Amino acid sequence: MKKSISTIIAIIALVTNVNTIQATAIKTEPIIETADSSQLQAVYDAYFTVKDALIKSDSKLTSAKAIDLLAAITAVKMDKLKNIEHTAWMKVVKKLTADAKSISATTDLKKQREIFKSLSKNTYELIKVSKSEQVVYKQYCPMADADWLSKEKAVKNPYYGSSMLTCGNVVETIK
Repeated sequence: MKKSISTIIAIIALVTNVNTIQATAIKTEPIIETADSSQLQAVYDAYFTVKDALIKSDSKLTSAKAIDLLAAITAVKMDKLKNIEHTAWMKVVKKLTADAKSISATTDLKKQREIFKSLSKNTYELIKVSKSEQVVYKQYCPMADADWLSKEKAVKNPYYGSSMLTCGNVVETIK
C-alpha cells in the first residue's frame, strides 16, 4: 500500500511538472514587428540626390535620380510605419509617385524644376511628421516662389542652379 501511495504521488508530481513545462512553453511572448521609419529615410536620401542633380543643372542625371526616388517610394512598406507616418504617407504617396515619374520621364530641365516644387512640398509634409535621421533645412527662393529641403544650411538653389546658386534663405530647421 505504501508503494502504491508513493507511486501515485510520484505520478502526480510528474504530471504536474509536465503541465508546468507545457504551460511555460505556451506562454512565450508573441513576436511584435516594430515600426521602421528608416525606410522613409531612403525616400529622403533619394529626394536629396534629385535636388543635387538639379543644382548641377544636369537634366539626364536628374531623370536618373528620379528613377531611384521612385524605387525608394515603391519600396516603402506602409504597414511598418508608425501611425502618424502612415497617415502622412497616405496623403502624399500618390503625389510623390506622380512627381518622381514625371521628373524621370523628361530631360527638360525647366519642366523638372517646375515638378520639383510639388515634390518638395509633399516631401516636406512627410518629413515634418516622421523626421529625418539628420537635421534638414527648409529653404525658400523668392525668385522661383518655391521651397526645397536640404541637408546643408548653406543655400544651393535647385531652381536656378549656377545662374543664381545662392538665391534663397533658410526658413525652417527640422530636427
